[in-house]
Amino acid sequence: MMELNGRPADPDALATLALTNYGHFTTMRVDDGRVRGLGLHMERLAGTCRALFGAELDTDRVRAYLVRAVPATGSLVVRVTVFDPSLDLGHPSAAADPHVLVTTRPAGAPTAPPFRVRTVPYVRDTPALKNVGLFGLLRARREAQLAGFDDALFVGPDGRVSEGGTWNVAFVDGAGTVVWPEADVLPGITMALVRRDDHALAKVTTADLPSMRAAFATNAAVGVRAVAAVDDVALDPGHPVVAALQEAYAALRGEPV
Repeated sequence: MMELNGRPADPDALATLALTNYGHFTTMRVDDGRVRGLGLHMERLAGTCRALFGAELDTDRVRAYLVRAVPATGSLVVRVTVFDPSLDLGHPSAAADPHVLVTTRPAGAPTAPPFRVRTVPYVRDTPALKNVGLFGLLRARREAQLAGFDDALFVGPDGRVSEGGTWNVAFVDGAGTVVWPEADVLPGITMALVRRDDHALAKVTTADLPSMRAAFATNAAVGVRAVAAVDDVALDPGHPVVAALQEAYAALRGEPV
């Protein structure tokens, strides 16, 4: 399904999105008409719309479009993209008229198997904003997969580990404490839902990885996913801390669309 402002998407309008690549989005998993962290997704859309377009987004209208898109039962992944079809490449500072594109795709299993990642030197462009500029992160993912890994884990110029292309990452240290990297990252919705007061925020570098016992990735499509290895550092995908977070996330019922 693909609708723009609640109507079948006009190919001419979509051409602007493809050719200018300026806009933002959020992706959510819908299970039986419910979304974990739906309010947080709406806050993300509204805040990023102000940052990129200087315009207020009517989130009630966005939710009305979601109601049209999702069935009462079953699971799917919904992406809400906000962009301006009239954006002029030469004058992007003109007054904006953001439109809302809602697309859906089949949802996979609610859990995914452990995966192996390779560290790559990369810093996301404006990491705090979930924008549609995906070239760099997809290239990093492609090169990691060609090297035999499943995905890429970003590392900054100072050696700090930050995030994956479409997921946040956290580690479990030798004391069993969950450690989120202190770095410029996209503040993920799933990360916000699973993060606890007893978790730590600290600088994590590639030199620290051998001392970690486990790691996991978070995103809306698969929830909490264990990391089996980073580069040649093996991690415990069945660590009880990771298993407990997976169970806690699965138990969240979500908010009705």
